[in-house]
Amino acid sequence: MPNNAVLKLGDKELTYPVIVGSEGEKAIDLRNLRADTGHITYDEGYGNTGSCESAITYIDGDAGILRYRGYPIEQLAEKSDFIETAFLVIYGELPTAEQRARFSALLTEHAPIHERMVYLFESYPRDAHPMALLGAMMNALSCYYPALATNDHKRDLENFDVAAAMALSKVRTITAITYRMSRGLPVIYPKRAFKYCENFMHMMFSDPYEHFDCPPVVARALNLILLLHADHEQNCSTSSVRMVASSGANLFASCAAGICALWGPLHGGANQAVIQMLEEIHATGDDGSKFIASAKAGKSRLMGFGHRVYKNYDPRAKIIGKACEDLLNTLGIKDPLLDIARHLEQAALSDNYFIDRKLYPNVDFYSGIMMRAIGIPINMFTVMFAIGRMPGWISNWKEVASNPKGRIYRPRQIYTGKTVRDYVPVDKRG
Repeated sequence: MPNNAVLKLGDKELTYPVIVGSEGEKAIDLRNLRADTGHITYDEGYGNTGSCESAITYIDGDAGILRYRGYPIEQLAEKSDFIETAFLVIYGELPTAEQRARFSALLTEHAPIHERMVYLFESYPRDAHPMALLGAMMNALSCYYPALATNDHKRDLENFDVAAAMALSKVRTITAITYRMSRGLPVIYPKRAFKYCENFMHMMFSDPYEHFDCPPVVARALNLILLLHADHEQNCSTSSVRMVASSGANLFASCAAGICALWGPLHGGANQAVIQMLEEIHATGDDGSKFIASAKAGKSRLMGFGHRVYKNYDPRAKIIGKACEDLLNTLGIKDPLLDIARHLEQAALSDNYFIDRKLYPNVDFYSGIMMRAIGIPINMFTVMFAIGRMPGWISNWKEVASNPKGRIYRPRQIYTGKTVRDYVPVDKRG
Protein backbone atom coordinates (compact mmCIF):
# COMPACT_ATOMS: atom_id res chain seq x y z
CA MET A 1 0.00 0.00 0.00
CA PRO A 2 2.23 2.87 -1.27
CA ASN A 3 0.07 5.65 0.20
CA ASN A 4 -0.03 4.18 3.68
CA ALA A 5 2.36 3.54 6.54
CA VAL A 6 2.13 0.51 8.81
CA LEU A 7 2.81 0.82 12.52
CA LYS A 8 3.37 -2.32 14.58
CA LEU A 9 2.71 -1.89 18.30
CA GLY A 10 3.02 -5.14 20.23
CA ASP A 11 0.87 -7.63 18.38
CA LYS A 12 -1.27 -4.87 16.90
CA GLU A 13 -0.72 -3.59 13.36
CA LEU A 14 -2.22 -0.28 12.29
CA THR A 15 -2.28 1.55 8.98
CA TYR A 16 -2.03 5.33 8.60
CA PRO A 17 -2.26 7.42 5.44
CA VAL A 18 0.73 9.23 3.97
CA ILE A 19 0.27 12.88 2.99
CA VAL A 20 2.37 14.11 0.06
CA GLY A 21 3.07 17.81 -0.41
CA SER A 22 3.28 19.61 -3.74
CA GLU A 23 7.09 19.36 -3.71
CA GLY A 24 7.03 15.68 -2.84
CA GLU A 25 7.70 15.91 0.90
CA LYS A 26 5.92 13.17 2.84
CA ALA A 27 4.22 12.98 6.23
CA ILE A 28 2.51 10.16 8.07
CA ASP A 29 -0.92 11.29 9.23
CA LEU A 30 -1.04 10.24 12.88
CA ARG A 31 -4.01 12.31 13.96
CA ASN A 32 -5.87 9.18 15.08
CA LEU A 33 -2.88 7.55 16.80
CA ARG A 34 -3.91 8.34 20.39
CA ALA A 35 -7.51 7.31 19.80
CA ASP A 36 -6.35 4.06 18.17
CA THR A 37 -3.57 3.09 20.56
CA GLY A 38 -3.49 5.35 23.62
CA HIS A 39 -0.01 6.44 22.53
CA ILE A 40 1.31 9.80 21.33
CA THR A 41 4.52 10.64 19.46
CA TYR A 42 7.34 12.39 21.34
CA ASP A 43 9.31 15.02 19.41
CA GLU A 44 10.56 17.71 21.79
CA GLY A 45 11.87 20.20 19.22
CA TYR A 46 9.19 19.38 16.60
CA GLY A 47 12.00 18.56 14.17
CA ASN A 48 10.08 15.61 12.76
CA THR A 49 6.57 16.93 13.31
CA GLY A 50 4.40 18.68 10.73
CA SER A 51 2.11 21.04 12.62
CA CYS A 52 0.10 22.22 9.64
CA GLU A 53 -0.38 22.28 5.89
CA SER A 54 0.66 25.60 4.39
CA ALA A 55 0.88 27.07 0.88
CA ILE A 56 3.17 30.00 1.72
CA THR A 57 6.85 29.03 1.86
CA TYR A 58 8.86 26.03 0.71
CA ILE A 59 12.29 25.15 2.11
CA ASP A 60 14.59 22.30 1.14
CA GLY A 61 17.33 22.58 3.73
CA ASP A 62 19.53 19.88 2.18
CA ALA A 63 19.52 21.55 -1.24
CA GLY A 64 19.61 25.14 0.08
CA ILE A 65 16.28 26.11 -1.52
CA LEU A 66 13.91 28.83 -0.33
CA ARG A 67 10.80 29.87 -2.25
CA TYR A 68 7.96 32.25 -1.42
CA ARG A 69 4.72 31.04 -3.04
CA GLY A 70 6.83 29.09 -5.54
CA TYR A 71 9.16 31.94 -6.50
CA PRO A 72 12.88 31.32 -5.82
CA ILE A 73 14.32 33.76 -3.30
CA GLU A 74 17.15 34.52 -5.73
CA GLN A 75 14.70 35.88 -8.34
CA LEU A 76 12.77 37.95 -5.82
CA ALA A 77 15.95 39.41 -4.34
CA GLU A 78 17.14 40.45 -7.80
CA LYS A 79 13.90 41.68 -9.35
CA SER A 80 11.41 42.51 -6.59
CA ASP A 81 11.26 44.72 -3.50
CA PHE A 82 9.90 44.26 0.01
CA ILE A 83 6.40 45.62 -0.61
CA GLU A 84 5.78 43.58 -3.75
CA THR A 85 7.14 40.49 -1.99
CA ALA A 86 4.99 41.22 1.07
CA PHE A 87 1.90 41.29 -1.18
CA LEU A 88 3.00 38.00 -2.73
CA VAL A 89 3.49 36.32 0.65
CA ILE A 90 0.19 37.62 2.05
CA TYR A 91 -2.08 37.16 -0.97
CA GLY A 92 -0.40 34.35 -2.91
CA GLU A 93 0.33 36.09 -6.22
CA LEU A 94 2.51 38.91 -7.44
CA PRO A 95 0.39 42.08 -7.65
CA THR A 96 -0.78 43.72 -10.83
CA ALA A 97 0.10 47.39 -11.22
CA GLU A 98 -3.36 48.31 -9.93
CA GLN A 99 -3.12 45.96 -6.94
CA ARG A 100 0.35 47.26 -6.10
CA ALA A 101 -0.88 50.85 -6.17
CA ARG A 102 -3.88 50.05 -3.96
CA PHE A 103 -1.70 48.10 -1.50
CA SER A 104 0.85 50.93 -1.32
CA ALA A 105 -1.95 53.45 -0.77
CA LEU A 106 -3.25 51.39 2.17
CA LEU A 107 0.23 51.26 3.70
CA THR A 108 0.60 55.02 3.32
CA GLU A 109 -2.83 55.71 4.77
CA HIS A 110 -2.19 53.59 7.85
CA ALA A 111 1.42 54.56 8.56
CA PRO A 112 0.57 56.99 11.43
CA ILE A 113 -0.37 55.45 14.75
CA HIS A 114 -3.29 56.68 16.85
CA GLU A 115 -2.13 59.90 18.53
CA ARG A 116 -3.06 58.56 21.96
CA MET A 117 -0.62 55.71 21.43
CA VAL A 118 2.26 58.18 21.30
CA TYR A 119 1.62 58.92 24.97
CA LEU A 120 1.94 55.22 25.77
CA PHE A 121 5.63 55.37 24.89
CA GLU A 122 6.16 57.99 27.57
CA SER A 123 5.00 55.59 30.29
CA TYR A 124 7.86 53.19 29.53
CA PRO A 125 11.48 53.64 30.67
CA ARG A 126 13.71 55.24 28.06
CA ASP A 127 16.05 52.25 28.19
CA ALA A 128 13.26 49.68 27.71
CA HIS A 129 14.22 47.05 25.14
CA PRO A 130 12.79 47.89 21.70
CA MET A 131 11.33 44.38 21.35
CA ALA A 132 9.40 44.80 24.60
CA LEU A 133 7.91 48.03 23.30
CA LEU A 134 7.18 46.60 19.88
CA GLY A 135 5.30 43.64 21.35
CA ALA A 136 3.32 45.87 23.70
CA MET A 137 2.40 48.39 21.01
CA MET A 138 1.44 45.74 18.46
CA ASN A 139 -0.93 44.23 21.00
CA ALA A 140 -2.21 47.73 21.87
CA LEU A 141 -3.46 48.11 18.28
CA SER A 142 -6.27 45.76 19.35
CA CYS A 143 -7.38 48.46 21.82
CA TYR A 144 -7.22 51.41 19.46
CA TYR A 145 -8.74 49.65 16.43
CA PRO A 146 -11.27 47.25 18.03
CA ALA A 147 -13.36 46.90 14.86
CA LEU A 148 -10.37 45.11 13.28
CA ALA A 149 -9.69 42.95 16.33
CA THR A 150 -12.97 41.32 17.29
CA ASN A 151 -11.49 37.85 18.00
CA ASP A 152 -14.13 36.49 15.65
CA HIS A 153 -12.21 35.16 12.67
CA LYS A 154 -15.12 35.52 10.28
CA ARG A 155 -15.57 39.19 11.14
CA ASP A 156 -11.82 39.88 11.30
CA LEU A 157 -11.34 38.37 7.84
CA GLU A 158 -13.92 40.79 6.44
CA ASN A 159 -11.55 43.61 7.41
CA PHE A 160 -8.37 41.69 6.67
CA ASP A 161 -6.94 44.02 4.00
CA VAL A 162 -7.03 47.01 6.33
CA ALA A 163 -5.77 45.08 9.37
CA ALA A 164 -2.91 43.57 7.36
CA ALA A 165 -1.91 46.98 6.01
CA MET A 166 -2.05 48.41 9.54
CA ALA A 167 0.20 45.72 10.98
CA LEU A 168 2.71 45.95 8.14
CA SER A 169 2.77 49.75 8.05
CA LYS A 170 2.56 50.65 11.73
CA VAL A 171 5.29 48.21 12.76
CA ARG A 172 7.90 50.53 11.20
CA THR A 173 6.28 53.63 12.77
CA ILE A 174 6.32 52.01 16.21
CA THR A 175 9.96 51.04 15.68
CA ALA A 176 10.97 54.56 14.67
CA ILE A 177 9.17 56.16 17.64
CA THR A 178 10.82 53.64 19.98
CA TYR A 179 14.24 54.63 18.65
CA ARG A 180 13.60 58.36 18.98
CA MET A 181 12.02 58.14 22.43
CA SER A 182 15.05 56.19 23.70
CA ARG A 183 17.24 59.13 22.66
CA GLY A 184 14.96 61.91 23.85
CA LEU A 185 14.26 63.03 20.29
CA PRO A 186 10.92 64.39 19.03
CA VAL A 187 8.63 62.05 17.10
CA ILE A 188 8.86 62.36 13.31
CA TYR A 189 5.66 61.58 11.44
CA PRO A 190 5.52 59.67 8.13
CA LYS A 191 5.22 61.49 4.80
CA ARG A 192 2.88 60.45 2.01
CA ALA A 193 5.48 61.13 -0.67
CA PHE A 194 7.96 58.55 0.62
CA LYS A 195 8.03 54.84 -0.13
CA TYR A 196 8.03 52.21 2.60
CA CYS A 197 11.75 51.98 3.36
CA GLU A 198 12.47 55.65 2.67
CA ASN A 199 9.65 56.58 5.04
CA PHE A 200 11.08 54.37 7.74
CA MET A 201 14.53 55.96 7.45
CA HIS A 202 12.87 59.41 7.47
CA MET A 203 10.99 58.63 10.70
CA MET A 204 14.18 57.26 12.25
CA PHE A 205 16.75 59.88 11.31
CA SER A 206 15.08 63.14 10.23
CA ASP A 207 14.93 66.11 12.56
CA PRO A 208 12.22 68.80 12.86
CA TYR A 209 14.15 71.14 10.56
CA GLU A 210 15.38 68.87 7.79
CA HIS A 211 14.31 65.40 6.65
CA PHE A 212 16.79 62.58 6.22
CA ASP A 213 17.55 62.14 2.53
CA CYS A 214 17.72 58.36 2.18
CA PRO A 215 20.30 57.38 -0.49
CA PRO A 216 18.94 54.91 -3.07
CA VAL A 217 21.64 52.38 -2.15
CA VAL A 218 20.46 52.45 1.48
CA ALA A 219 16.82 52.01 0.46
CA ARG A 220 17.79 49.05 -1.74
CA ALA A 221 19.79 47.49 1.08
CA LEU A 222 16.93 47.85 3.55
CA ASN A 223 14.46 46.45 1.02
CA LEU A 224 16.70 43.43 0.55
CA ILE A 225 17.16 42.81 4.28
CA LEU A 226 13.41 42.91 4.87
CA LEU A 227 12.61 40.85 1.76
CA LEU A 228 14.97 38.05 2.77
CA HIS A 229 13.26 37.81 6.17
CA ALA A 230 9.65 38.01 4.90
CA ASP A 231 8.85 34.38 5.77
CA HIS A 232 10.70 31.21 6.67
CA GLU A 233 8.19 28.41 7.11
CA GLN A 234 7.25 27.11 10.59
CA ASN A 235 9.94 28.66 12.75
CA CYS A 236 9.44 29.46 16.44
CA SER A 237 7.78 32.86 15.99
CA THR A 238 5.58 31.85 13.05
CA SER A 239 4.43 28.74 14.87
CA SER A 240 3.64 30.98 17.86
CA VAL A 241 1.50 33.20 15.63
CA ARG A 242 -0.40 30.17 14.38
CA MET A 243 -0.77 28.77 17.90
CA VAL A 244 -2.33 31.99 19.18
CA ALA A 245 -4.44 32.41 16.03
CA SER A 246 -5.84 28.89 16.50
CA SER A 247 -7.59 30.12 19.66
CA GLY A 248 -9.54 32.64 17.58
CA ALA A 249 -7.32 35.57 18.55
CA ASN A 250 -7.11 38.59 16.25
CA LEU A 251 -4.26 39.46 13.91
CA PHE A 252 -2.62 42.07 16.17
CA ALA A 253 -2.59 39.80 19.23
CA SER A 254 -1.22 36.91 17.19
CA CYS A 255 1.56 39.03 15.68
CA ALA A 256 2.43 40.32 19.15
CA ALA A 257 2.99 36.70 20.16
CA GLY A 258 5.31 36.31 17.18
CA ILE A 259 7.30 39.35 18.32
CA CYS A 260 7.69 37.89 21.81
CA ALA A 261 8.94 34.59 20.38
CA LEU A 262 11.33 36.34 18.00
CA TRP A 263 12.87 38.26 20.91
CA GLY A 264 14.57 35.12 22.20
CA PRO A 265 18.33 34.99 21.53
CA LEU A 266 18.07 31.56 19.90
CA HIS A 267 15.72 33.00 17.25
CA GLY A 268 15.81 36.68 16.37
CA GLY A 269 18.90 37.79 18.25
CA ALA A 270 21.45 35.92 16.13
CA ASN A 271 22.51 38.87 13.94
CA GLN A 272 23.18 40.95 17.06
CA ALA A 273 25.30 38.10 18.45
CA VAL A 274 27.32 38.03 15.21
CA ILE A 275 28.22 41.72 15.50
CA GLN A 276 29.17 41.30 19.14
CA MET A 277 31.39 38.34 18.21
CA LEU A 278 33.10 40.28 15.41
CA GLU A 279 33.64 43.29 17.68
CA GLU A 280 35.24 41.07 20.32
CA ILE A 281 37.55 39.50 17.73
CA HIS A 282 38.52 42.93 16.39
CA ALA A 283 39.23 44.25 19.90
CA THR A 284 41.86 41.52 20.40
CA GLY A 285 43.65 42.35 17.12
CA ASP A 286 42.82 38.93 15.69
CA ASP A 287 41.90 38.55 12.03
CA GLY A 288 39.75 35.56 12.91
CA SER A 289 42.40 32.84 12.74
CA LYS A 290 42.80 32.48 16.49
CA PHE A 291 39.04 32.57 16.96
CA ILE A 292 38.57 29.74 14.45
CA ALA A 293 41.07 27.63 16.39
CA SER A 294 39.31 28.49 19.64
CA ALA A 295 35.92 27.54 18.15
CA LYS A 296 37.28 24.18 16.95
CA ALA A 297 38.61 23.53 20.44
CA GLY A 298 35.17 24.20 21.88
CA LYS A 299 36.33 27.32 23.73
CA SER A 300 34.42 29.84 21.59
CA ARG A 301 31.14 29.79 19.73
CA LEU A 302 31.09 30.77 16.06
CA MET A 303 27.91 32.80 15.64
CA GLY A 304 26.13 33.13 12.28
CA PHE A 305 27.12 29.67 11.07
CA GLY A 306 24.81 26.68 10.83
CA HIS A 307 21.03 26.59 10.78
CA ARG A 308 18.31 24.36 12.20
CA VAL A 309 16.85 23.79 8.73
CA TYR A 310 19.67 24.34 6.23
CA LYS A 311 22.26 21.58 5.93
CA ASN A 312 23.71 23.42 2.96
CA TYR A 313 24.59 27.06 2.34
CA ASP A 314 21.69 29.31 3.42
CA PRO A 315 20.53 30.77 0.05
CA ARG A 316 19.83 34.09 1.75
CA ALA A 317 23.44 34.28 2.96
CA LYS A 318 24.80 34.06 -0.58
CA ILE A 319 22.59 36.98 -1.62
CA ILE A 320 23.22 39.19 1.38
CA GLY A 321 26.97 38.56 1.49
CA LYS A 322 27.41 40.07 -1.98
CA ALA A 323 24.96 42.89 -1.20
CA CYS A 324 26.89 43.73 1.97
CA GLU A 325 30.12 44.28 0.05
CA ASP A 326 28.32 46.35 -2.61
CA LEU A 327 26.69 48.54 0.05
CA LEU A 328 29.90 49.27 1.93
CA ASN A 329 31.81 49.95 -1.29
CA THR A 330 29.14 52.34 -2.57
CA LEU A 331 28.97 54.19 0.75
CA GLY A 332 32.76 54.29 0.96
CA ILE A 333 32.74 52.52 4.32
CA LYS A 334 35.78 50.49 5.35
CA ASP A 335 34.43 48.27 8.12
CA PRO A 336 37.07 46.02 9.69
CA LEU A 337 34.28 43.70 10.84
CA LEU A 338 33.55 42.82 7.20
CA ASP A 339 37.17 41.81 6.67
CA ILE A 340 37.03 39.58 9.73
CA ALA A 341 33.69 38.15 8.59
CA ARG A 342 35.08 37.28 5.16
CA HIS A 343 38.12 35.65 6.76
CA LEU A 344 35.93 33.58 9.06
CA GLU A 345 33.72 32.54 6.16
CA GLN A 346 36.58 31.42 3.93
CA ALA A 347 38.31 29.61 6.79
CA ALA A 348 35.15 27.79 7.78
CA LEU A 349 34.25 26.84 4.20
CA SER A 350 37.69 25.33 3.58
CA ASP A 351 38.11 23.58 6.93
CA ASN A 352 36.85 20.01 7.18
CA TYR A 353 35.87 20.60 10.81
CA PHE A 354 33.12 22.97 9.69
CA ILE A 355 32.37 21.24 6.38
CA ASP A 356 31.73 17.89 8.12
CA ARG A 357 29.39 19.62 10.57
CA LYS A 358 27.64 21.54 7.77
CA LEU A 359 28.37 24.86 9.48
CA TYR A 360 27.78 27.21 6.56
CA PRO A 361 27.13 30.95 6.93
CA ASN A 362 23.49 31.87 7.45
CA VAL A 363 21.60 35.09 6.72
CA ASP A 364 22.45 36.54 10.15
CA PHE A 365 26.15 36.53 9.36
CA TYR A 366 26.04 39.57 7.06
CA SER A 367 22.69 41.24 7.81
CA GLY A 368 24.07 42.80 10.98
CA ILE A 369 26.98 44.39 9.14
CA MET A 370 24.56 45.85 6.60
CA MET A 371 22.26 47.27 9.28
CA ARG A 372 25.24 48.72 11.12
CA ALA A 373 26.34 50.40 7.87
CA ILE A 374 22.98 52.14 7.34
CA GLY A 375 22.84 53.40 10.91
CA ILE A 376 20.59 50.91 12.69
CA PRO A 377 21.75 50.53 16.32
CA ILE A 378 22.59 47.03 17.44
CA ASN A 379 19.82 46.84 20.06
CA MET A 380 17.28 47.28 17.23
CA PHE A 381 18.53 44.49 14.97
CA THR A 382 15.86 42.07 16.20
CA VAL A 383 13.18 44.72 15.69
CA MET A 384 14.28 45.01 12.05
CA PHE A 385 13.89 41.25 11.78
CA ALA A 386 10.31 41.64 13.09
CA ILE A 387 9.49 44.27 10.47
CA GLY A 388 10.72 41.94 7.75
CA ARG A 389 8.89 38.91 9.12
CA MET A 390 5.53 40.69 9.43
CA PRO A 391 4.23 39.53 5.98
CA GLY A 392 4.86 35.91 6.94
CA TRP A 393 3.09 36.28 10.26
CA ILE A 394 0.14 37.98 8.59
CA SER A 395 -0.20 35.30 5.91
CA ASN A 396 0.09 32.46 8.43
CA TRP A 397 -2.58 34.08 10.60
CA LYS A 398 -4.80 34.29 7.53
CA GLU A 399 -4.31 30.58 6.75
CA VAL A 400 -5.39 29.63 10.25
CA ALA A 401 -8.31 32.08 10.36
CA SER A 402 -9.55 30.97 6.91
CA ASN A 403 -9.64 27.27 7.74
CA PRO A 404 -13.27 26.33 8.51
CA LYS A 405 -12.13 23.01 9.98
CA GLY A 406 -9.38 24.54 12.10
CA ARG A 407 -9.00 23.40 15.70
CA ILE A 408 -7.23 25.03 18.60
CA TYR A 409 -3.63 23.85 18.82
CA ARG A 410 -3.16 21.64 21.85
CA PRO A 411 0.05 19.55 22.01
CA ARG A 412 0.22 16.59 24.38
CA GLN A 413 2.96 15.85 26.90
CA ILE A 414 4.70 12.99 28.64
CA TYR A 415 4.08 13.56 32.35
CA THR A 416 7.18 12.91 34.51
CA GLY A 417 6.01 14.32 37.87
CA LYS A 418 4.86 12.68 41.11
CA THR A 419 2.21 10.00 41.03
CA VAL A 420 -0.95 10.40 43.12
CA ARG A 421 -0.42 11.30 46.80
CA ASP A 422 -2.54 12.57 49.68
CA TYR A 423 -2.58 16.09 51.06
CA VAL A 424 -0.49 16.60 54.21
CA PRO A 425 -1.56 19.25 56.79
CA VAL A 426 1.04 21.94 57.42
CA ASP A 427 1.79 20.82 61.01
CA LYS A 428 2.71 17.34 59.80
CA ARG A 429 5.03 18.32 56.94
CA GLY A 430 8.64 17.38 57.56
